[in-house]
Amino acid sequence: MQLAPFVLILGIMYLLIIRPQQKRARDHAALVKGLRRGDSVVTSGGLIGKVTKVVDDAEVELEIAPNVRVRVMRGLVTDVRSRGEPAKDVANA
Repeated sequence: MQLAPFVLILGIMYLLIIRPQQKRARDHAALVKGLRRGDSVVTSGGLIGKVTKVVDDAEVELEIAPNVRVRVMRGLVTDVRSRGEPAKDVANA
């Protein structure tokens, strides 16, 4: 009978803290996995850019200003502002 309050507290913690965190982690993993060329994204550092190249499973290349490209880790992308059609390469056009 003395353990009942502890079990109740652990159950409430699971429902209010752990489950929502796991859902956010799954949603973020799906967001990162679905990145493609042409998407406008926001990084955890606050940079806003357009994905110009998906380098590999861990990195993407962002264009943050005209002719300014940076490589960032996929895990640092926090939000996709707009899904765009893949942009055509200027060099191939």
